[in-house]
Amino acid sequence: SYSEDDVHKSMKYGVWASTDTGNRRLDAAYRESCNKGPIYLFFSVNASGQFSGMAQMESAIDYTKKLGCWAQDKWGGTFAIKWLFIKDVPNSQFRQIVLPNNENKPVTNSRDTQEVLLEPGREMLRIMHGYKSKTSIL
Repeated sequence: SYSEDDVHKSMKYGVWASTDTGNRRLDAAYRESCNKGPIYLFFSVNASGQFSGMAQMESAIDYTKKLGCWAQDKWGGTFAIKWLFIKDVPNSQFRQIVLPNNENKPVTNSRDTQEVLLEPGREMLRIMHGYKSKTSIL
């Protein structure tokens, strides 16, 4: 995210929005995986040096809905999410995880809506779950 405030609002209202391209990617992933398992989203605020938490995508994109609460006005369409983890986990905990579908770059170099394949995703989840954080974005 570009804004810590947007992440706070997401936690309060249980929704998220992305760019048009990001929304299309997320909507396709959600619809394709409906019977296979959940879509998890890992959140990081730009230049924060950490991940802030993880949420589960709970609905397809509603392209007719636009919330006026985001820091920038370019986010169209929204979808429901449920926050599963809210804690700060430093990038150093994740740097060893590389993404074969992103030129083998570390997951910490990812951009908005970067797909994380199953095995790297499991490793991220294991770290997110097990890390003993003393702080959170809240």
